[in-house]
Amino acid sequence: MKTELLIHSAAQLCVAPPQNGGPQRGHGLGDLGLIKDGAVACSDGRIVAVGLTDDIRAECQAAVELDASGKVVCPGFVDPHTHLVWAGDRASEFEQRVRGATYMEIMAAGGGIMSTVHATRAATLDQLVQETLPRLDRMLAHGSTTVEAKTGYGLTTADELKLLAAIAALDAKHPATLVPTFLGAHAVPAEYRADADGYVDLVVDDMLPAVKAQEPELQPRFCDVFCEEGAFSLDQTRRILESARALGFGLKVHVDEFKPLGGTALAVELGATSADHLVCTPQPEIEELGQSATVAVALPATPFGLAHGDYTPAQAILDAGGTLALATDCNPGTAWCESVPFTIALACRYLHLTPGQALVAVTLNAAYAVGLGDEIGSLTAGRAADILILDLPDYRHLGYRFGTNPVETVVKNGRVVLG
Repeated sequence: MKTELLIHSAAQLCVAPPQNGGPQRGHGLGDLGLIKDGAVACSDGRIVAVGLTDDIRAECQAAVELDASGKVVCPGFVDPHTHLVWAGDRASEFEQRVRGATYMEIMAAGGGIMSTVHATRAATLDQLVQETLPRLDRMLAHGSTTVEAKTGYGLTTADELKLLAAIAALDAKHPATLVPTFLGAHAVPAEYRADADGYVDLVVDDMLPAVKAQEPELQPRFCDVFCEEGAFSLDQTRRILESARALGFGLKVHVDEFKPLGGTALAVELGATSADHLVCTPQPEIEELGQSATVAVALPATPFGLAHGDYTPAQAILDAGGTLALATDCNPGTAWCESVPFTIALACRYLHLTPGQALVAVTLNAAYAVGLGDEIGSLTAGRAADILILDLPDYRHLGYRFGTNPVETVVKNGRVVLG
């Protein structure tokens, strides 16, 4: 069989196979389907064969061959929760936090998300694209071949549409695939501070219909809400998500980052694709989550960035049979983190995941967290050929090391885009 690309002789080829045709759940998480001296062949942007090097080389003749001797080959990383597009920075707020101010105190004083909102509203579409491209380049260099990207720093209809346009422009010009999410309910903007319900009216009655009326390439795949004390109440969250679902959008929810408001149970009830953060989720809601199809997305860089001691109770989620994924939460306020490998290192230490569990959580399970579980995240025949060669002798070095970049080569849709 003639193929376009063959990666061969991998010390370890990490397949990350689906479990019963879906994500890896509960304590089944971490099955890498490891192949020593493994190879993967690709054509037309797809994986066509995976197995032992001798077998695949006997079966496939490739136009391009990559020798992965002594190295790890794995699926491209999927980052299922980021706030990728923004203008400016909040370095001064970081200094305030170091001196003792809390995230919610800064937000209540008009900083936090609103600080980025002001800068993002003032930026042109082209400025947003140009500021974001270097971040996206660094994400790709650290192995992220698919990145979820939220709006949420506009908080007017026009500015939220501008952010969606920026995401679409980045997706069109960059090798990484962007999965857009509308997060108009990220915060109550200053002009609605005394009328949060009025802002919810704007999101439901104006923003969502305007988003839905756009050309298909500008429409988001998901709608998200920050369900949190100081942001949106449970009832407000329900109203927004039910309206978004009626328009055909998939659902995601920020829940239980600081205070449990019942958002996890709501996510399960509404069939959300994912519930994200989950730092202080009550045990009964963890049990509900574990029996559902909703993916639990942990964001360990966020409590790390805030110097908090509490992290997502990953082991309780696995005990309940849940589907666990990991993401960077890349954002300008709490976690300017562009590195999935660093996120893996944090997850191994603070969520007590094994390196194998963490690797599946940023590949196969993360793919399900963005609704692409049948398309990416696993080195199995028929899926998109998004593949990494890591300059590591053993996949366990992903959690073991931190502060350096192990990614040597990035293949996107069967084409070498880095390395």
